[in-house]
Amino acid sequence: MEKLRLGLIGCGGRAGAHMNSFLQMDDVAVVAVADPREDRRNAAAAKFGCTRIYTDHRDLYAHENRSTLDAVVIAIEPTAHIGVEETAIDLGLPFIVEKPMAMDIRQAEAIARRVEETGLITSVGFQDRYLDLIDIIKEELPRHKAGGLVYGAWVGGIPGVWWWQKKSTCGGQLVEQNIHLLDGLRWLYGEPLSVYATCSRGIVRPGIDASEEYDTDDHSTAVLRFPNNVTATLVSGCYSRGVRPNCGYVITLDDMILDYRLRNNLIIRTAHETRDIDRQVDQTFILDRVFLDAVRSGDGSAIRSPYPDAYKTLKLGFAANESMESGQVIYF
Repeated sequence: MEKLRLGLIGCGGRAGAHMNSFLQMDDVAVVAVADPREDRRNAAAAKFGCTRIYTDHRDLYAHENRSTLDAVVIAIEPTAHIGVEETAIDLGLPFIVEKPMAMDIRQAEAIARRVEETGLITSVGFQDRYLDLIDIIKEELPRHKAGGLVYGAWVGGIPGVWWWQKKSTCGGQLVEQNIHLLDGLRWLYGEPLSVYATCSRGIVRPGIDASEEYDTDDHSTAVLRFPNNVTATLVSGCYSRGVRPNCGYVITLDDMILDYRLRNNLIIRTAHETRDIDRQVDQTFILDRVFLDAVRSGDGSAIRSPYPDAYKTLKLGFAANESMESGQVIYF
């Protein structure tokens, strides 16, 4: 079988998980890499024996096209999405892009529209949609009268990447990090009816606990209403050091509690039994495999988060931010 030829745009943090996937695949060849940092692009190239090494996406696109690449993987900083996806569309290159896909919702909307118009195969890195534990929850929910109450949380410390320090460059924790659980709510319950959110600052001290530029939210709470009498409360916090609460979802059904521990295990409780199910899959590997199979076949129907769908999650995150600022409920 002829190998699919991939280009990597961004060779840092999250790109590493995708590279680990590709190293396990016999039908994939990473043939081009691009990153502004010489050490990262050279390290990525060495993993795959790649000799086409570029300084950034512009350099890569100037030398590569649909005749030399079958797809690109975009894993870059939130503020770096300047012509990256648009040029991939111009060249007809299918792409995976990591979240958050943009800091400008109008840009994301325009990209989503072009993807739909062209039929280009795309995938966004909402990896939890491919988790076996989430599959179990999604299969279980329709068996009950109503989805009931959902409590979700992602609470921890401040990640050590520069864009986290300012809300303008990360979108806040809900958009940058907890967007995975936000997207999971859409995957499980469909489109929301409304969102109301609040936030607080003052725990993290700029210049002491974080950089001088730190101005993002220390914590926020979003209340989302969904059809079928479902109300979800989603908590985000980046002020915790040392001891952290369980992150994930606790879903209270009429006769069952689903306690999902983020990417680790799922505890199912009823009046008669308790089951503890461990995660068995590498969700990023599955995401990558589904995307590459779609590129090979031309059929993207198995992709669980194509760009136009992922845009709706990003839009929901920014709607929550708007509610934090205005104090108003945002209706859809």
